[in-house]
Amino acid sequence: MQLLLLRMTKKTILVLLGCLLLLQSGISQELQAKVTVLANRIGSEVDRKVFQTLQTNLNNFVNNRKWGRDAFQPNEKIECNFLLNIDRALENNVYQASLTIQAARPVYNSSYLSPLINYIDNGIVFRYVEFQPLEFNENRIQGSDPLASNLTATLAYYIYIIIGLDYNSFALKGGDFYFQKAQHIVNNAPESRDISGWKAFDGVRNRYWLAENLLSSRYNLIHDAMYNYYKMGLDYMYDDPNTARANIMTSLLQLNQVNTEMPN
Repeated sequence: MQLLLLRMTKKTILVLLGCLLLLQSGISQELQAKVTVLANRIGSEVDRKVFQTLQTNLNNFVNNRKWGRDAFQPNEKIECNFLLNIDRALENNVYQASLTIQAARPVYNSSYLSPLINYIDNGIVFRYVEFQPLEFNENRIQGSDPLASNLTATLAYYIYIIIGLDYNSFALKGGDFYFQKAQHIVNNAPESRDISGWKAFDGVRNRYWLAENLLSSRYNLIHDAMYNYYKMGLDYMYDDPNTARANIMTSLLQLNQVNTEMPN
């Protein structure tokens, strides 16, 4: 009888532990993301099922991974969209695409979502073989195949940018931890003759400069403006509309000052 009770107790503990793990996994992830893959520009020579599989794998990659150090409740998850538009097939299993990144955060005591980012990254070249796992390792971003790693590294980079911007909107310079993670990807990004966007000389509008500028003290007013606009402006609108509007105006003046001092 004691042995039976002991077995039942162990079974109960395992069930409870399983439930706790499921509960933890449900509240830990930061994103409520939708990843869409479009391949309308690709001819019939490529099996369209490949892109459906890629879309499923990318959604799992983005949504089922823990990206930061804080646990998020379901209602706290950051709503975002990624649109991967395949422009052309360069060779077997290698594609060139653009990635549109959009994210928003809720405004306190309202049903309104205010945009955090709306950005297009052009010219992403990557390799994808159907059913091949999508891998990302912060400690080995380059991987054994740079072209295969480039897609997951790019997605991870923008995920950290999104989370950082979200934290920035709630606390002054609250997103620096995640911007540093994005910069770490830049510093260790995949390298190949077909890969661009990770280097300072790849133009003025790329992944390198976005992370660099978000962490540069020259652009501290950008962080002040974000905090004043979202936390002290939109979130404060319910309690004190006049003060909230004044804070939003302050944020616009701060943005104008940055633009005047450092155009482009």
